[in-house]
Amino acid sequence: MRFLLFILFFLPISAINAQNYKLALTENWTFSPKDENQWLPAKVPGNVLTDLYENKKIPHPFDGNNELNLQWISEKHWIYQTIFNLTSEQLKHKNTDLVFDGLDTYAKVYVNNQLILETNNAFRSWKSDIKLLLKSKNILRIEFLPTEEIEWQKKSEIPYELPEGNRIFTRKAQFQYGWDWGPKFNVTGIWRKVYLEFWDSAKIEDVYIHQLRLTENRADLNAEIEILNSKKENQTVEVYLNDKLIINKKMNSNSEKEILPISIENPKLWWTHNLGNTFLYTFKIRLKDEKGIIIDEKTIKKGLRTIELVTKKDEWGESFYFKLNGIPVYMKGANYIPQNSFQNWVKDSDYEILLQDVVDSNMNMLRVWGGGAYEEDILYDLCDEKGILVWQDFMFACAMYPGDTAFLENVRQEAIENIKRLRNHSSIALWCGNNENSEGWHRWGWQDGRSESEKAEIWGNYQKLFNGILPDLVEDLTDSPYWETSPKFGRGDERYISEGNAHDWWIWHDGHPFENLEKNTPRFMSEFGFQSFPSFEAIRFINEGKSTSISSKEFQSHQKHARGFEIIQTYMERDFPIPSNEEDYVYMSQVLQAYGMGKGLEAQRRNKPYTMGSLYWQLNDCWPVVSWSGIDFFGNWKALQYQVKHSFQDVLVSFERKENKLNVFIVNDLMEKLNGDLRVEIIDFEGIVLDEIIQSISVHSNESKSFFNLDLNKFESVKHEIVIKATFKDSSNLYYVVKPKDLDLKNEEIDVQLEKVENGYLIRLKSKTLQKNVMLYSDIPGKFSKNFIDLLPNETLEIHFKTKNKEFKVGNLKKKSVNDFIPRKKV
Repeated sequence: MRFLLFILFFLPISAINAQNYKLALTENWTFSPKDENQWLPAKVPGNVLTDLYENKKIPHPFDGNNELNLQWISEKHWIYQTIFNLTSEQLKHKNTDLVFDGLDTYAKVYVNNQLILETNNAFRSWKSDIKLLLKSKNILRIEFLPTEEIEWQKKSEIPYELPEGNRIFTRKAQFQYGWDWGPKFNVTGIWRKVYLEFWDSAKIEDVYIHQLRLTENRADLNAEIEILNSKKENQTVEVYLNDKLIINKKMNSNSEKEILPISIENPKLWWTHNLGNTFLYTFKIRLKDEKGIIIDEKTIKKGLRTIELVTKKDEWGESFYFKLNGIPVYMKGANYIPQNSFQNWVKDSDYEILLQDVVDSNMNMLRVWGGGAYEEDILYDLCDEKGILVWQDFMFACAMYPGDTAFLENVRQEAIENIKRLRNHSSIALWCGNNENSEGWHRWGWQDGRSESEKAEIWGNYQKLFNGILPDLVEDLTDSPYWETSPKFGRGDERYISEGNAHDWWIWHDGHPFENLEKNTPRFMSEFGFQSFPSFEAIRFINEGKSTSISSKEFQSHQKHARGFEIIQTYMERDFPIPSNEEDYVYMSQVLQAYGMGKGLEAQRRNKPYTMGSLYWQLNDCWPVVSWSGIDFFGNWKALQYQVKHSFQDVLVSFERKENKLNVFIVNDLMEKLNGDLRVEIIDFEGIVLDEIIQSISVHSNESKSFFNLDLNKFESVKHEIVIKATFKDSSNLYYVVKPKDLDLKNEEIDVQLEKVENGYLIRLKSKTLQKNVMLYSDIPGKFSKNFIDLLPNETLEIHFKTKNKEFKVGNLKKKSVNDFIPRKKV
């Protein structure tokens, strides 16, 4: 389908459809500051900042501390302009619409010096009938106003101040105003496609494949087709299912909507990738005129599934979990933010790589966070294809928003458009009203010093939007569930652990030890996280290729949390040795992040079915930065992402410590019962097995269960020099009785062997002593199948290094381990 769209947008006339077609307006664009007549070439889609960079007028915005010197760009008025020519045939069409898929944000649009549009929402598309204005040579001009000017005006219209800042008045990506992981780049421009749409008698405005009922034997659906009929002529609608014609119906000339019933016998269900098939049915809708000529056509790919959010009172409080096709499914995933501060720099291949990383990390859900943007179609297409569910926030984050009629109507249209655009996607599991707005109001001091009438008005406006407009639209336009806010209760409310979904920031923000993640497992964890430094590649980029120094002022500007460096240091001192070398410190920060987050991820999964979801903060970055991400800006997996891949296995062996008793759990997310031997070994750091226990067990489908406990008192005298290994089926896990900094690790070389294989090299590692958190890295581009791993003594560990380089040698491979930082005598 994406290939078809490419043809439609980039050929002057679609080879597929001779009547209705689109002409992309991507050429001959120039831009200039208003009234300065300094015209430069521009790229569309794009924005002012990237156009300035690509014209070599500014340095790279992500280098060093360039962010600070580029704020002037958002303060100016900018003009974009292009000249486009039309043929006599194009001018003959009865209707010609100018369509913008996205303008960011306040803009006046002129065609041949006639004002046709004024826009105020980057999340909406904008359309205008310009038929009567067109001629053979045309000028399209767009004047962008600085958001700050409009925001101060809007602020002056209300008698009180709303948290947090003036960004709340502008409907655009909120993270552009700066976040504790992102820069402030309040960009302006034509951020999505712009095109002319030519049509004559009629066109298909929208198609919704509405699933009514789904059983094992039958699926009943409606194809709900909205049609714009300008000539009031009779047409025929055809519906094809997987290229087979199933409906051929003549329409009344006055009809604006057709509802056509469809039945599918013995339907194939859509599942997440870890539970079954991700089968997608292809529905093709064709509109034909009285002569049988195709007027318009749309294709929808849809998987058949049911999704239900279950929130019911129970013996513990109130549940929060998803049923997919009637089965409770534990959600394993992360919070997704925009992949770049500048959307035009994100390629389709970036989506493909990142979504494949999600699958490879054993995730089945992404949360599209409310401070970013309603994402490009390709993200949802790939989630459909790869079997990843999407928790979709509406675009509101960490603030209270206006409630005037104009603002609410603007948001209403934004919501209608984006719900209708995304509702055919099987991956959409939930629409959530906002991120942390309610928690902020009740917990962050936003009510302090306000009168009762003021508080009532602000909270009343919240209710209008998040418990009125948005849930009503979700109910009217789609079958997906709606949830008011994430989290339901802030961590200052004792109910956060027993009802709804939770954000646990006791860790990090409040400095609580990682072990608290094992004690506080809520019903569904939709946010928790811990920072680490990015890859050496990212650090070198920030330092403009000069070094991997983390003390440079350039690098320091890429830590956006006020206490970030201090918090990392505090936690590292608790559990790990502190390296003196900066590069080693970067390594240890990643090990620390994975160590702490792993405790939380596994505790939450062990607590199934009380806890039924773990979405960590955050999957990715929008620029090179010190952040909570598992995958850095350049796509490099941190230690956290390898930990996630391990902790999100469908069958997980995990440990729970209760004083000096160690419980061994098996978590089974599969829909089948598993039988086998659970093997527990106590091994010293030289490879000697001190004790071994084997037990035959059965684990039911969709179950987490403890099978026996180990008395750690038996190993008190050797606790600094043993590791406990538990294995079931193909899953194994390791447990250390003491903190990493207290382990009696030895300094010993790691033997490395290489073998050339398809798509790279097979690396074999072996050591005479246990090596803790072995990190492999290289200046040669590539990706390791495993990393930051514990290498058991005298065992050979195989790792695939995927690379296109054909000259990779042992000397190109570098290593670090925790052993390097605990001085001991050599073996």
